[in-house]
Amino acid sequence: MTTESARPLAIVVLAAGKGTRMKSELPKILHPVLGRTVLGWVLAAVEPLAADRLVVVTGHGADQVEASLPGGTTTARQVTQRGSGDAVAAALPALEGFAGDVLVVNGDGALFTTTTMQAIVDGHRTWQSVASALAIRGDVALPYGRIIRGEDGRIERIVEAKDATPEELAVDELNAGIYCFDADVLRAAVPRLSDDNANGELYITDLLEIAAGDGGRTLGVVAGDADELIGINTRADLAVVEQIARLRILEELMLAGVTISMPHTVLVEPTVTVQPDAVILPRTILRGRTRVDGGAVVGPDSELVDTVVETGATVERSVAREARIGAGATVGPFAFLRPNADLREGSKAGAFVEIKNSLIGAGSKVPHLSYIGDATLGTGVNIGAGNITANYRPELGRGKQRTTIGNDVRTGSDTVLVAPVTLGDGAWTGAGSIVVQDVPAGALAIARARQTNIEGFSERALQQQAKH
Repeated sequence: MTTESARPLAIVVLAAGKGTRMKSELPKILHPVLGRTVLGWVLAAVEPLAADRLVVVTGHGADQVEASLPGGTTTARQVTQRGSGDAVAAALPALEGFAGDVLVVNGDGALFTTTTMQAIVDGHRTWQSVASALAIRGDVALPYGRIIRGEDGRIERIVEAKDATPEELAVDELNAGIYCFDADVLRAAVPRLSDDNANGELYITDLLEIAAGDGGRTLGVVAGDADELIGINTRADLAVVEQIARLRILEELMLAGVTISMPHTVLVEPTVTVQPDAVILPRTILRGRTRVDGGAVVGPDSELVDTVVETGATVERSVAREARIGAGATVGPFAFLRPNADLREGSKAGAFVEIKNSLIGAGSKVPHLSYIGDATLGTGVNIGAGNITANYRPELGRGKQRTTIGNDVRTGSDTVLVAPVTLGDGAWTGAGSIVVQDVPAGALAIARARQTNIEGFSERALQQQAKH
């Protein structure tokens, strides 16, 4: 036994399978789970192990799988899928010259944690094992292979549940599908794998038996929990995995000081950042690179994608994509912030307001029923109900045009600002105006047709209807 942990580490991720039961043209490992592919979850879990080499074995849908990987990832192709042992064999050329430990992980193990994978590496090294398998204690009714140990506690073999005797099925150490090998032992054992079995395939589990037969120490490392055993073979499995991953994220956030009301209704993707003392209300979805700062309140019934919500801001029953919501700003209910909507400190986007590619200055308000697109608003602006920035002017031949509104501007209800147009500081517009020219600072713009009242119109209209 030793505590030596300085040996180099290589990681091989097996991602070549087809996943026939998914009934999908998309490779199984590319199906999304909370905004990240199944394979992406595995790669995120192994990343903190800081491997000296990382090899992803591809096969079915190899072009798609390899296109999804981070740049510079080493890949190896399993040309014909002949089992997990054959997949390991496909990785060996990429490990040429490597001396150290090789961790082998299934690409569909989205629920495996970094802690669990570190545990098998540490156990493998501490006990100077040449071949180790992760054992998770679980319900003996589960259809997983069993870790069969000898009297000295070493692994003798791993037997599949369908091939196990009643005595073997009573063993509660289930094979989790993660292995660690001494690289030299792995190279020597792989060529000795046999496909003399019912499926005509090469099994990675046989490598443990080969290593044990050669007299090497083979270890079963007990770590992790039963949830980590759940692989993905069907869409139903995918839903189960997503639910567990979702609850893990929410629990971690709550333990870190985030208030989440009715967490069974809330979805937060793993790439989202939520700071302590933020409040997430029911039926809220946070996706992508969204960040919610402490003191902010999001929800209920809101969806934010790649959006920043700063301290003290509130978002109620609204949708935001690639937006910024400044400190103390308020959004909603029923607002839609599109890409590059930038609400500064203390500003407001109220009910049924849509904002796109626009800066709303500090303390400025767009309270209700308005569209603000391709505009810059200064500080202290108040936009009346039903305002529109008419930003598309095809007759100008230059696409979208910009509206510029200075500080402390007041616009009346139903104002249409036909871009390109500028309203100077302190300017006003009359209700119902269609503004097509710049408005000087401090001026009032009234741009509407003169009202005409036609006396007796109603009576004449009724008489006309009676004739018909």
